[in-house]
Amino acid sequence: MSKFTILLGGDLIRTPLVDRQVEGSRVIAADAGIGHARTLELTPELWVGDFDSVPADLPDDLAAVPRQVFPAEKDKTDGELAIAAALERGATGLVLAGAFGGKRTDHAFLHLALSIRLAEAGIEVLLTSGAQEGIPLLPGKTGFDYADSTLFSILGFSDLSGLTVTGAKWPLNHVEVAFGSSLTISNEVKGRLEIALGGGRALLLAHPFPLPES
Repeated sequence: MSKFTILLGGDLIRTPLVDRQVEGSRVIAADAGIGHARTLELTPELWVGDFDSVPADLPDDLAAVPRQVFPAEKDKTDGELAIAAALERGATGLVLAGAFGGKRTDHAFLHLALSIRLAEAGIEVLLTSGAQEGIPLLPGKTGFDYADSTLFSILGFSDLSGLTVTGAKWPLNHVEVAFGSSLTISNEVKGRLEIALGGGRALLLAHPFPLPES
C-alpha cells in the first residue's frame, strides 16, 4: 500500500499511536497544516494551498518545502487539493492528520464526508486528531482493536440498514437507524468491537486517547 499522511489545519496532538499510524508514509501539507509537521517531526514532500494561513517562524527545512500554489478564490479546499495531489502520486491509503476541530467546522465536515467517498472508491482512510479518530464504515463486517471502555460513536451520513454492533456496552442486532438518529452516539467498547453494516453511509468515531475534561 502507498500511504500518505495529509497534514490538515485542525487539532492534532502527538501520541505513540499517531506516530505508528504515520510511520513510513509520504507527507503532504495543506496550508496551515504545515504546523503539524513540527509536532510530528515530519518533513513534507509538498505543501499545497493558497497560503493564507501560513504559521509564523517556520524552521528553514519546512519553509523550504516545495509549494503548489492556488488562488484564494477556488472551488476546492486546501485539504481536498492536498488529497488530490496524494492520489495523483499513487496513494492507496491516507492518514488525515488534523482532520477534526480547528477554526472551520465546514472544513471538518468536509473531511468526514470526503473520507467516506474515498473509502467507497477503494482508498483506505483514517482521520485523526490524536485524541479521536474516524474510520469510514462500508457495507460488510469490520473488527477494531480498541481497549475496553474506549468511547465510540457511529455517525450516519444516511439511513443505515442492518447495523449490528458487538463487543460494546450497548450492542445492536441488525437494526435500522434513521438519518439524524442519536441511537448510535456514545457507546463503549467491551471486548472485541465488531461492526456489520448492511447498507448506508457511516463513519466510526472513536476516542482512543481521551483528553482530560476542563
